[in-house]
Amino acid sequence: MFGIGLPELAVLTVVGILVFGPDKLPELARQSARMLKRARQLADSARDELRDQLGPDYADLELRDLDPRAVVRRHVVEAWEREPDDVPEKDDRDTPPSEVSTAS
Repeated sequence: MFGIGLPELAVLTVVGILVFGPDKLPELARQSARMLKRARQLADSARDELRDQLGPDYADLELRDLDPRAVVRRHVVEAWEREPDDVPEKDDRDTPPSEVSTAS
């Protein structure tokens, strides 16, 4: 969850108690939970609306799929995992005309 482990969570709790006091901390936690829930609902409704507008071809669309970094990473991993046999051999058709030896 957000890359926060148990030690970081403990430090945040102690800082929260020191800054806000033990009286206000439970209410702030409830407000934060409500805000996260609302943000998740907004993201889900945006995803559903996008799926509806794009049609049935994109019914399995996830917003993560639209991240350019994820697309590039996926293609790089696929290229990296390809077998050497999948890579085409280089022949004279692939070399520029200036490098092809001519018999004169």
